[in-house]
Amino acid sequence: MYKYIGKRLLYMVLVLLGVAFLVFTILSFTPGDPGTIILGITASPEDIAALNKEFGYDQPFLIRFFDYIGNIIFHFDLGISYQSRQPVIDDIIARFPNTLLLTVLSMSVSAVVEIFLGVISAVRQYSVLDHFCVITALVFASVPGFWLALMLIMVFSLKLRMLPSFGADDLIHFILPTVTVSAGSAASLLRLTRSAMLETIRQEYIKTAKAKGASEKRIIWKHAMKNAMLPVVTTLGTSFGASLGGAIITETVFAMPGMGLLITTAIRQKDIPVVMGSTLFLAFLFSVIILIVDILYAFIDPRIMAKYKNGGGRRG
Repeated sequence: MYKYIGKRLLYMVLVLLGVAFLVFTILSFTPGDPGTIILGITASPEDIAALNKEFGYDQPFLIRFFDYIGNIIFHFDLGISYQSRQPVIDDIIARFPNTLLLTVLSMSVSAVVEIFLGVISAVRQYSVLDHFCVITALVFASVPGFWLALMLIMVFSLKLRMLPSFGADDLIHFILPTVTVSAGSAASLLRLTRSAMLETIRQEYIKTAKAKGASEKRIIWKHAMKNAMLPVVTTLGTSFGASLGGAIITETVFAMPGMGLLITTAIRQKDIPVVMGSTLFLAFLFSVIILIVDILYAFIDPRIMAKYKNGGGRRG
């Protein structure tokens, strides 16, 4: 187990280096420079060049990249924002709680509602409830997130005036963004849970349990659920990690001060330290979440735990 975790941590470092190089390359070779964006096109070339030199933007690409990586490795420094002139980590600390709360609320709604409906839909296959759940899941999976967000604002904020359409001052501001983010993930989660449950309840051990007189409730929630949850746990983990960075559109539409709005604003301003620091922070969290999901597999499925013990971490 420890050998496996160590190997995954090494892969995590390589992934983060790859993400850093890719994002830094894209930002460096897109048109424009920080000096011109900050001072404007009416500023003198001398002032623009001086500001770019202050940021180190006059250095060659590879030198700037390795200086940035060196500061992270040896000083744990994500850099200074070009716009606010504050440490990037301060911006992340200020914005991340809103993104984390939105993600936790969204995934909680998805997990509780759609896993339950997915199980009921599988048990009552081809019933009216099953058809309703499947059709609803397909509709929400097809609806673009930004369109759903705009429709929710139009109905509940502009027409009914029931819910706020921007900000993150208290929990009521998170209702519409939570519905928007959870709709897409819930739709895929419902279909996955239904498929996994249908496959599981057709297994021989389920038929044996029925033959022994076990109640349907015990068979479904005690025997079938444990095996059917393996792919669901994976999807929940990856969806949670993806939602941390995937709420960019939702946070932008609802003007929510989170990581998504921070990154989009920094991209427009070509604030490279903020984009790099935020992206690496989210990539690190995503990698940690995936590692936790893999470890949870061992506790859900005894066969995987036995493989860890006998194989010494060969699973990869």
